[in-house]
Amino acid sequence: MGDDKCVLVIREFDPSKDLTSVEEVEKRCEVAELSSTKEIVGMIRGCIKTVTCGKKLYRNGKSNHPTKPFPVYTKLAYILGLRVSPSHRRMGIGLKLVRGMEDWFVLNGAEYSYLATENDNKPSVKLFTDKCGYSKFRTPSILVNPVFAHQLPVSNRVTLIKLPPSDAELLYRRRFSTTEFFPRDIDSVLNNRLNIGTFLAVPRGGCYTQMSWPGSDKFLSDPPESWAVLSVWNSKDVFRLEVRGASRMTKALAKTTRIVDKLLPFFRLPSIPEVFRPFSLHFLYGLGGEGPRAAKFVNALCAHAHNLAKQGECSVVATEVATLEPLKIGVPHWKSLSCDQDLWCIKRLGEDYSDGSVGDWTKSPPGLSIFVDPREV
Repeated sequence: MGDDKCVLVIREFDPSKDLTSVEEVEKRCEVAELSSTKEIVGMIRGCIKTVTCGKKLYRNGKSNHPTKPFPVYTKLAYILGLRVSPSHRRMGIGLKLVRGMEDWFVLNGAEYSYLATENDNKPSVKLFTDKCGYSKFRTPSILVNPVFAHQLPVSNRVTLIKLPPSDAELLYRRRFSTTEFFPRDIDSVLNNRLNIGTFLAVPRGGCYTQMSWPGSDKFLSDPPESWAVLSVWNSKDVFRLEVRGASRMTKALAKTTRIVDKLLPFFRLPSIPEVFRPFSLHFLYGLGGEGPRAAKFVNALCAHAHNLAKQGECSVVATEVATLEPLKIGVPHWKSLSCDQDLWCIKRLGEDYSDGSVGDWTKSPPGLSIFVDPREV
């Protein structure tokens, strides 16, 4: 490879000897790999899970009318963390890393592989769509809202109930298991130490309260006219972000808004969070609900999530929803911090797999909703 005759080697990550080198590559910047000099100049990470790729209807033997839909699952691989050292780019390292990871995916039975990237990241999009055979699949919206120095009021027309993980699991499986990308191991997500909790919003004055909560089974058999649910994930303990390139004037203005907000919290003035130094966030996932007031209940849940993030000293709360998500209007966010169209690309790994009940998933039209796994954020 080049004049130094280095040999590029793709191998599995060994935490006992690679951890320090990988961290150094992350600090230097973006992408990495291993050469014959044993220097790590790039890396890639991936995982495999079972998710919903569609749904099917079972017909009752005594009737021609379809019953409720059931999820169709597939084994899906996810590519994340592709990094190549700046000094070793344009050498085909990224392509070799992706192909090496895909070989591992196939070996472990994955039927599809997907990844998330930015629409305007042309090198990344070109690598995956032109060279690796991925197709543009979904364009969800990333919605980000700042955490202010003051608490946000939660509507007095809404009662919020924190669900135990077992009830949250039952609710999600019963109502959202046919949602695209729903993880079959939702119980592992909800019982993860990073999961702050699942919160249900119902009309105030009804029969459901925190003290009289009868369980999800009873709730789903007799739900109120409108309700909403979401879960909160503590990304603060996983990673931090930073916005770079802002002018001193912009930073000074942002700091001024925070000072005023802290001195005069009763005015509830919007303030720009501290995003010009490493900051943390809470991620909202599992967003859903039913009824004519569901979007308003989502708004109340987001206010509660904001207050939890404030207690956790986070700078922003974020979520990711499908472009057509009906409850999107209930999610408060700043357009300047958000991304209207993230880009998810997908590839079918084996033509010998059966098309099953949904056919080739890569050719399916988008649904109204998606389920974003917080473990992949």
